[in-house]
Amino acid sequence: METDPSRQQIAAMRQSFFNEGILDEQFSQLEDLVDEDCPNFAEEVITLFYRDTTKLLDKIEKLLEQYPDEFPWIDKCLHQLKGTSASIGAIKIQAEAIKTREFCKQGNLEEAMASFKQLRVEHDTLKTKLEPYFQLMRQARPVETAVRPKEDL
Repeated sequence: METDPSRQQIAAMRQSFFNEGILDEQFSQLEDLVDEDCPNFAEEVITLFYRDTTKLLDKIEKLLEQYPDEFPWIDKCLHQLKGTSASIGAIKIQAEAIKTREFCKQGNLEEAMASFKQLRVEHDTLKTKLEPYFQLMRQARPVETAVRPKEDL
């Protein structure tokens, strides 16, 4: 009975990600990739996503300071960020990466910087929303995934 309210809370949180347009169906597919050896696969993928994209955003920010000389690298990094975000269903991050990239291509550094600032906001927002979600998921994990007593083996 204890897990019913938490499962309802998880479902409500998850639905809010879709309702707010933060995540898309790709996230659902990621969550469906559960392995008995790795029951928190989606969380691990998201953790790697944040580790890698945080470094990538820092790199883009430094490169933007050297725009237009570093445009090819900026473009490459934004393209990588767009693809990585799409692979986990982070559609707001993906959309903002596309906008930043377009402004750079147009030579509009002021709009590119504003869009990049929003890109960071979307990145932080998603992380802030997913952390409690995955924490609840861990807490609600079925007992079957826990280590069984020796007599059951």
